[in-house]
Amino acid sequence: MENSAETACRVCGPDDGEELFDRHGLPQYVICDCCYNESGIGDDTLMQVRELRGLWVGHGARWHRPARKPADWDLLTQIANIPPRWR
Repeated sequence: MENSAETACRVCGPDDGEELFDRHGLPQYVICDCCYNESGIGDDTLMQVRELRGLWVGHGARWHRPARKPADWDLLTQIANIPPRWR
């Protein structure tokens, strides 16, 4: 059975539909507009993902590309998009 592709950032959760990890779990090396994490770089284990998330939140959960931040942005709603395996 094949897994489905991941489109939400494992670190901070935005999901614009772009494939970050393909259906086989292979990274597509896409840089997140929000936390600036690149899929496949440092987000291979739950411990790494949680460490990166903690650093991002600890520094104010700022958007790397503020122009891409939705006007109605809510941190908790966005974090809820994180795939359960990576929470």
